[in-house]
Amino acid sequence: MEKQTLARLRTAKSAGRKFATLTAYDASLARLAEQAGIACLLIGDSLGNVIQGRSSTVPVKIEEMAYHTRCVGRGTRHCFLMADMPFLSYARPEQALANAAELMRAGAHMVKLEGGAWLAETVRQMSERGIPLCAHLGLLPQSAIKLGGYRMQGTAPAAAQQILEDARCLEQAGADMLVLECVPAQLAKTITAALRIPVIGIGAGPHTDSQVLVAYDALGISATPPKFAKNYLAHADSIQAALALYADEVTRGTFPDTAHTLC
Repeated sequence: MEKQTLARLRTAKSAGRKFATLTAYDASLARLAEQAGIACLLIGDSLGNVIQGRSSTVPVKIEEMAYHTRCVGRGTRHCFLMADMPFLSYARPEQALANAAELMRAGAHMVKLEGGAWLAETVRQMSERGIPLCAHLGLLPQSAIKLGGYRMQGTAPAAAQQILEDARCLEQAGADMLVLECVPAQLAKTITAALRIPVIGIGAGPHTDSQVLVAYDALGISATPPKFAKNYLAHADSIQAALALYADEVTRGTFPDTAHTLC
């Protein structure tokens, strides 16, 4: 597997080649994911749910994200590493810069922030200072309480238009990638076509440039996996084979299928 870089991921989008993304929280899983051909690893604040057993991602701290980023970095030489910035670690531009620097020093190649156009100035300042960053729109887990729970977003025309406008705004401000979570497949298709930057989908249908799953969902470990997740270990005889199957289905565009698409 060749070393994955932001330039390679941009080229993949331009060429219409899909790539697989997976969450990872430790060196062992990172090593298996790399061997399976997964291009991008997300050190997600979902570790609050699946590692720490919490009911949300809100309690996760920047120090914990840096710790897990270092762990994942020790397990891979070739994957592109993206780290979540946790709840209220980027409320102000100067705060975002300091916390992003901590994650980059821990080994992240990119940081990810949740939010719409209100983040544009923060994104601009981070981009100007050479920090690669990924925006996150649609369902925002850090804001799930305010949103009324883990619900599909962008189903009404006005809400869909706002997500599209936010995506364009953040790209213009300097975002290098975008995660779309739990939005209708047609909206995800429209946004993916409208942006030059790679778009990663989760619960957003089959038309994005990449797919990401929480590793614990993809391996059937989660107690209550979301409808869009697929248990690949049920179709393979080892974790390694399950991750390879996931990577293959994503790159061939066969995941998600209709059964794993919300709407």
